[in-house]
Amino acid sequence: MSDNVTYAAAPAAGDSKANSGFGRVLGLGSLLAVAVGLVVSQGVMVLMLQGAGIAGLGFIIPLAIGYVLALTYVYSFSELSLMIPRAGSLSSYTEVAIGQFPAILAVFSGYIVVAMFALSAELLLLDFIIDKIYPGVFPPMSIGFGLLAVFTGLNLLGIDLFARLQSVLAFVMVVVLLLLGLSAIGGVANPHPAGIDLTADWNPLGAGVITLVALAIWGYVGAEFVCPLVEESKNPERNIPRAMIIGVTVIFITIAIYCLGALFYIPADQLAASPLPHYDFAKAVFGEAGLTFLAIAAITATCSTVNTSLAAIPRMLYGMARNGQAFPQFKQLTRGTRTPSVAVLFVAAVTGLPMLIMGDDPDAIGLLLIAAAIAWLLAYIITHINVIALRRRYPEMKRPFKTPFYPLPQIIGIGGMIYAVYYASPSPELSGQIFASAGVVLGIVSVIGVLWVKLVMKKKLFEPEPIEKVLDAK
Repeated sequence: MSDNVTYAAAPAAGDSKANSGFGRVLGLGSLLAVAVGLVVSQGVMVLMLQGAGIAGLGFIIPLAIGYVLALTYVYSFSELSLMIPRAGSLSSYTEVAIGQFPAILAVFSGYIVVAMFALSAELLLLDFIIDKIYPGVFPPMSIGFGLLAVFTGLNLLGIDLFARLQSVLAFVMVVVLLLLGLSAIGGVANPHPAGIDLTADWNPLGAGVITLVALAIWGYVGAEFVCPLVEESKNPERNIPRAMIIGVTVIFITIAIYCLGALFYIPADQLAASPLPHYDFAKAVFGEAGLTFLAIAAITATCSTVNTSLAAIPRMLYGMARNGQAFPQFKQLTRGTRTPSVAVLFVAAVTGLPMLIMGDDPDAIGLLLIAAAIAWLLAYIITHINVIALRRRYPEMKRPFKTPFYPLPQIIGIGGMIYAVYYASPSPELSGQIFASAGVVLGIVSVIGVLWVKLVMKKKLFEPEPIEKVLDAK
């Protein structure tokens, strides 16, 4: 295809008259709350402490490498989301870069499958931790299903209410985690227990600590959830990149302080082996009063994650439906609140399904989280490939944000994500089960994607669409 295209008709990222059914109501604060609030979940609170238990102070090495890898995907998403400012997000970028089939695969593998796995695990984890803090008070799984129902209803009421809720939830969550970490480092509550020497063997794994990058990267995935909200963002050319960059930086600092604080109180082997290390941490620092502190952190983290997912993923489906990549019902907006209600209900349904299947099995949580991570990292690899492909196809097109030192971040990102997928399993005996779970779901998604592109859209699987088609989509 020729690159000699007239781009003047393409709406700018901040053009309020762009072909969108949404209104621009989200400022930098709201977008930052989305970037932070989706990433810092209970699953992250557990996995990061387990990583600190395995590597001790040496965990800062994979944590820092994970931060660099996070910046690579932030740069790629920033460039793509402002070049193609559409709610479809990854599907819109991919269809003009490498074709319709990878566009459908990227969104369903990276986000719909993740909603099935990671959100379900998050809600189950909240049920377990609340039952441990307040045993027998609530019926099994009632907290998880109750919160899913509440936030589904709240998201149906509109993006304004979502933004107000998300800002509060994200602020409370980060403050609580920082207070817990700083209180532990300073020993301001219970004194530091005797016998813990952090510097005696600060990196017991030696060079092997690099393998924990696969675990550490899970602490940063999800900041790009601001991108599907681009059509509802104020001044997106400024605020979208800033929200993601500031967001992953805040997350890096918060996780580092949180993990360091835990190492002052909990022996490393105990942290590594505990299924609920954040419970042990809070209790060690504040005693029984710390359990209420933990309940607040757990509830706000889960609510923030669920709230963000129910806002962002439906807008991806809305954009896909607008591009003909999903059922047209997903692009229906309610008259008053301009909310993609069918898409919201669909995401809520796929989140609740694994909870019904898995029941209250605590062993299912780790499996769900790692399978979700594999699917998510696949979407990031496709994102980096999109940037490279579009730089080659449209070298002269206006890009409000350009990746610094291109193509180095994309090359590092692709290599790092492949490495993280390879080392995703924490143990060889779980590898088969984890990759089988992810593989079966991705296989089903692939078959559906092929059939949809060939039979419904009647297009070639890997033929890129003209970029004007996506920019002018209604």
